[in-house]
Formats: sequence, structure tokens, C-alpha cells
Amino acid sequence: MGLFDFAKNIGTKLFGEKDEPVTQAEKIKAHIETDNPGISDLDVAVNKGVVAMSGEAVSGEALEKAVLLAGNVEGVEKVMAVTVKEADVPKVEYYEIAAGDSLSAIAKKFYGDAQQYPRLFEANREVIKDPDKIYPGQKIRIPLDSAVV
Repeated sequence: MGLFDFAKNIGTKLFGEKDEPVTQAEKIKAHIETDNPGISDLDVAVNKGVVAMSGEAVSGEALEKAVLLAGNVEGVEKVMAVTVKEADVPKVEYYEIAAGDSLSAIAKKFYGDAQQYPRLFEANREVIKDPDKIYPGQKIRIPLDSAVV
């Protein structure tokens, strides 16, 4: 799947100031497994803000969600993940939320219909717990290949 960049100074606060990389890895693994998007045998390592993940994903979507869960953690600036078969990877675009954005505005931009915001919320449910609480710098998935609901 590759290497993804994230904003290091924003996101879910999981780490204490003096957490060692091993502790950070354990916390990220637990964070992903709490909202497990379909990853088994998950292994996580952290080195200077770079997260390396491996495991078996049931789908490309599950892998993408795990990457977003890890990357949207304060202190993480890059995530590396294993690949899955291309046929399993849905067509998506990644979007970095800007100041003033709302899910309905993002839906309008990508789908031409602000009322499609639930589609974005469902595609990012592991990362976004409340559709009214998104923040600048957060990265989300924009599904492009499924039918508009």
C-alpha cells in the first residue's frame, strides 16, 4: 500500500510525553483493534513518528481504515503498511480536512450532493466518531467507486 503522510501535531491523543516507541506501538495497536476494521495478526512498530504496520486485511478498505486510524494519532507523521491485491483495493481518494470544512461540504465537492455526507461518515466511522466533529489536518477516505446512496 505504501507510505502515507499525516500532520504530526494533531489527532487523537494516545501518547504521554515520555512514552517509549514500544509503548507507542502498543497504544496504536490497541487503538486500531478497538475499532478493528478487519485486520488480523496486526503488528505495529513506531520509530520517530513513523508507524510500520503489518497484518492480514480482509479487504483494501480494511487496510485503508487501519492506516487512517494510525495516522490520525497525534505524534504520527507517516504510516507504512503492507499491500493487498489490487483487485481488493476500492477506488478512493484521501482528503485532508481544511478549516471550515464539514462532511456535507466535502460531499458536495466530491459527489455534487451535500446530502451524501452519511456516505463519508460511514466510510470513516472508525476515524470519525461524530459527523459534526472533524478537525483541520485530519485525513479521511473518499469512496469513489460505489453507487451514490
